[in-house]
Amino acid sequence: MDDSLEKEDDKFTNISLADDPEHPSPVRHSRQNSVHAVGMNADMDAVEAENQVELEEKTRLINQVLELQHTLEDLSARVDAVKEENLKLKSENQVLGQYIENLMSASSVFQTTDTKSKRK
Repeated sequence: MDDSLEKEDDKFTNISLADDPEHPSPVRHSRQNSVHAVGMNADMDAVEAENQVELEEKTRLINQVLELQHTLEDLSARVDAVKEENLKLKSENQVLGQYIENLMSASSVFQTTDTKSKRK
C-alpha cells in the first residue's frame, strides 16, 4: 500500500498547474512579470510624455503671460504719456483762450455796443 500511495503522491505533485489561474506556473508568472514590466515601462513613458507636454504647455503659457504683461506695461506707459499730453494741451488752450479774450476786449471791432443808447 505504501507503493501505491507514493505513486498517487507523485501524480499529485506532477500535475501541471499552468492553466490554474489561482496557481500560476513560474513560467507563466515570469511572463506576466515581463509583460507587466513592459506595461509599466510603457506607462512610465506615457506619463513622462504627458509630463513633457504639460511642461511645454506651462512654459508656453508663462511666456504668453509675460508677453501680455509687457504689452500691458507698454500700453500703461502710452496712456500716461497721452494723459500728460492732454493736460499740456488743455493748459495751452486756456492760455490761448485768455489771450484771444484779451485781444477781443482791446479791439474796438469786438466792443459790445449798447443798442438802447443809440436808439434814444
